[in-house]
Amino acid sequence: MAAGGLLWLAAVLGPVLAAPRYRPDWASLDARPLPAWFDQAKVGVFVHWGVFSVPAWGSEWFWWHWQGEHRADYERFVRRRYPPDTTYADFAPHFTANDFQPREWAQLFQKAGARYVVLTTKHHEGFTNWGSPVSWNWNSLDTGPHQDLVGKLGQALRESNIRYGLYHSLLEWFNPLYLADKKSGFKTQDFITKKTMPELYDLVLKYKPDLIWSDGDWEAPASYWNSTSFLAWLYNDSPVKDTVVVNDRWCNNCSCRHGGYYNCADKYKPGTLPTHKWEMCSSIDKLSWGYRSNMNIAELMDEASIIEELVQTVSFGGNYLLNVGPTKEGVIVPIFQERLLALGRWLDTNGEAIYGSKPWRVQMENSTDTVWYTSKGPVVYAIFLLWPRDSVLELSTPIPSPATQVTMLGFAGTLEWQKSPGKGLLITLPYMLPSPLPPQSGWTVKLEGVK
Repeated sequence: MAAGGLLWLAAVLGPVLAAPRYRPDWASLDARPLPAWFDQAKVGVFVHWGVFSVPAWGSEWFWWHWQGEHRADYERFVRRRYPPDTTYADFAPHFTANDFQPREWAQLFQKAGARYVVLTTKHHEGFTNWGSPVSWNWNSLDTGPHQDLVGKLGQALRESNIRYGLYHSLLEWFNPLYLADKKSGFKTQDFITKKTMPELYDLVLKYKPDLIWSDGDWEAPASYWNSTSFLAWLYNDSPVKDTVVVNDRWCNNCSCRHGGYYNCADKYKPGTLPTHKWEMCSSIDKLSWGYRSNMNIAELMDEASIIEELVQTVSFGGNYLLNVGPTKEGVIVPIFQERLLALGRWLDTNGEAIYGSKPWRVQMENSTDTVWYTSKGPVVYAIFLLWPRDSVLELSTPIPSPATQVTMLGFAGTLEWQKSPGKGLLITLPYMLPSPLPPQSGWTVKLEGVK
């Protein structure tokens, strides 16, 4: 009788307890809660790597600028550097990845403080960094590296307990199937059924990613891309249905409106606190996402700029995804390594104010852009980017109480504070020894017992 009663109870409660089935429409898909790991992670590394790493000039849009737009500077570059009649396909065998050490990459990203890493599995050039069964001779197993780059990096990241994101471009600039669909006004879907969707399903089933970073969506509507059908399968039936996170680049009017979290535009800065989870993607090389052999130091973000972007982004509730472009051999050049390691050192001290944090009631101090706030429950963190001249930090926003305690991340002991004559509090910072070196960027005071 008892067993029968339990069966009856299970039958009644079953439909209630079962996870909801998502329909292939935006109203249903947009209602899916974002898996919690993404908001807690805060910091990621983006990797742009492909055949564009061979010319290593201009940007990862090399093929389009050269043969889509016929830009004179790109045509001149190819004429001077390569034999006559060179095609873009001729670059692929030179994409060797001879020096690719996935475990070293994973260790570097771990030291950089990254909690997730996003790799380009296929950029707009259509070359796949895994052995795609529908990209004959234009993939990393058939030509170039003769390796499964997506699989090897994924394995190394999982060993380091770093979550794995896969960037995937929906469109391919010069794929004949795509161009034919485009010519039909996107009334036909040969490219979708034979190329881009089979690849997306293959990536999910083969590599079980934690994140899908979609791109290349801007030319066509969701009805052409079949985005909603794919996402419904991803959320309902895929092997990663409970953990996977996606962005917002799934159709020509999806950005900042539909999908999972929002990227909006590249290098997006909202200015005020958004109501929806978002991510800022930025690149150490300010002029390109892919590697450029002729970059110079003035074109790169310095440590202070990276930390400032991270702090502002997290204060506004965003995640920060910082990009590096490896060389065609698979080397992350030392200047990029140095920037990543500097970020990691900063996070070693100040990560408590970043990872797992939430925006506070105010994001910045009195609209200045040098003091930014994050919080964890009742604890408030004030991250200041400039060391005050007299070593006294004035914060007008937090309301102190007799129980208020102030500490500084990376320093032992409590800091003295007093009520400000106006409002807020004055904090006496630790004495910093004079140094001929420029001071680091960004320090954090931890405020307990403030409102």
